[in-house]
Amino acid sequence: MQNGNISPSATDAEEAAFLPYPSKLFVETTTHCNLLCPMCVKQATDSQVIDGDLSQKTFAALEPAFPHLESLVLNGIGEPLMHPHLLEWVARARQAMADTAWIGFQSNGLLLDRRLALGLVEAGLDRICLSVDGVSPDTFSKVREGESLSDMDRAFAVLAEARRARPGCRLKVGAEFVTMRENFRQLPDTVRWVAERGADFCIVSQTLPYDSSQVQQITYHNASAAAVALFDKWKQRLADMGLDIYTYDYMAWERERLLEQRIDPRIPQVNALVTEMRAEARTLDIFMDVMQLLKRDTTLQAEVEDIYGEAQRVADQMGIELKLPVTIPLAERKCDFVTGGSAFISWDGGVHPCYYLWHRYRCYINDWDRLVKPKEFGHLSQRPLLEIWNDTEFKTFRRNVVEFDYPYCTNCCVAPCDLVQDEDFLHDCFAGNEPCGSCQWAMGLLQCLQ
Repeated sequence: MQNGNISPSATDAEEAAFLPYPSKLFVETTTHCNLLCPMCVKQATDSQVIDGDLSQKTFAALEPAFPHLESLVLNGIGEPLMHPHLLEWVARARQAMADTAWIGFQSNGLLLDRRLALGLVEAGLDRICLSVDGVSPDTFSKVREGESLSDMDRAFAVLAEARRARPGCRLKVGAEFVTMRENFRQLPDTVRWVAERGADFCIVSQTLPYDSSQVQQITYHNASAAAVALFDKWKQRLADMGLDIYTYDYMAWERERLLEQRIDPRIPQVNALVTEMRAEARTLDIFMDVMQLLKRDTTLQAEVEDIYGEAQRVADQMGIELKLPVTIPLAERKCDFVTGGSAFISWDGGVHPCYYLWHRYRCYINDWDRLVKPKEFGHLSQRPLLEIWNDTEFKTFRRNVVEFDYPYCTNCCVAPCDLVQDEDFLHDCFAGNEPCGSCQWAMGLLQCLQ
C-alpha cells in the first residue's frame, strides 16, 4: 500500500526529471539533533557532517520553485523542530505552493508540545512522520538513544489534540519504522500502537549499516530478485538429482591436488552444475555472486516476510496505510528521487540529486565498506536554483539515472572492485559516471517520506 503521498505515474515521473523546474524539494533545515541514534549517518565514520542551520537567505532562494512543486520535505540529517524559523517557513511555502501540493518532514517528536503542534497545523503542514522503531521500551530507547516511548506517546497525543482543535486541517500523521534484527518482530504491534494513537500511515525501511558493528542487524540480503530466482531454480534442479548446491566447493580441485586426498565424487558434479548456472546468468545479464547467495539466510528472510505480512493485516484492520520495503532487492532498479524530479538542498545551500549523494559517509554492503561522497551541482550562494537545475551537467546526470544502465555492484562476484571502491569515483565498469550501482534506495530496500 502507499502512504498517501502524491505519486505520479511512471511516465509522468520520467517527464518530471526533465521539466525546467524541480517537482520535489528536499530541504535540510538543520543538521543539529537532540539525539545520538547509533544507526544515524551523522554518527558514521568519515561522515564529516558539521552542525549548521539553513539561513533565511537560502530559504528565500528556493521560493521561486515553490509554485511548481508537488511536495516540499523539510528535513535532512538533523531534527527539523530545532530550527527557529520552521513554522514561518511552512506558512510561507503553503501560501506559495499549489493547494494540491504537500509539505512535510520526519521528526523524532521529542520537542513536540501543544503549542508547537497547533502551530504546525495552523501553518498548513500536511505531513509529519515520527520515528517509532518498536513498542518495547528497552528496544526503543536503545535504537533512539536519548528518547523514551513515553516521549513518543506524548508526541502523538499533542498532534491528535491539535487536529481536533482545527477540524478539517490538512495534517496527516505518520510513523517510520527501520527494520533491524533486534526489532523487526515488533512491527505488527508497532503498526497497531501508532494507529491507535491516530497515525494515518506508516513507512517501513530496511536499515543501512554505517558501521561494521551494525552489519549483523540487517534483515535482508543484497542478492537481487533475478539472482535469487535463478539460484533457487538451480538449487531445485540439483536437489532433483540428489545433489546439494550448498556442497559447492570452488577450492575442491586445489585441495585434491595439494593434499592428495579424494574428495566426495558428488562435489565435482555440483561444481560443474554451478558453472552452468553462472553461464546462464551471464546469458540473461544477471549479476550473480554465488558465494554470497550460498550465505543467504533463507530462514530469516521467510520470517521477515511473515512479519511483514502480519503487519499488513494489522494495517488493513486498523485502517492505516502501510508502505513496506522489499525483502529481496529489485531486479529492475530505478531512482524514484531523480525520476520524480527531485532536488536536495543541504543546509549550507548546496544542490544535490538524492539522499544517497547528499552527504559524505561510509556504509557497509555485503562484506565490504563503501565510502560515498556527495555530488553537488551548484550552490545557491552563487547561482539561482532553476539555473542550477537546468545546467547541462545536472540534466545529463538525471537523464543517465532515468535510464539506470549501471552494474549491479552488490551482486557482483568481484566487488568491491577498484572502480567503485576508489575514494574518488570516476566511472563504473559500464563507463557510467554516476556511482549508483550500489544504491539501496534504487533496490527498494530503503524508504523515506517522499
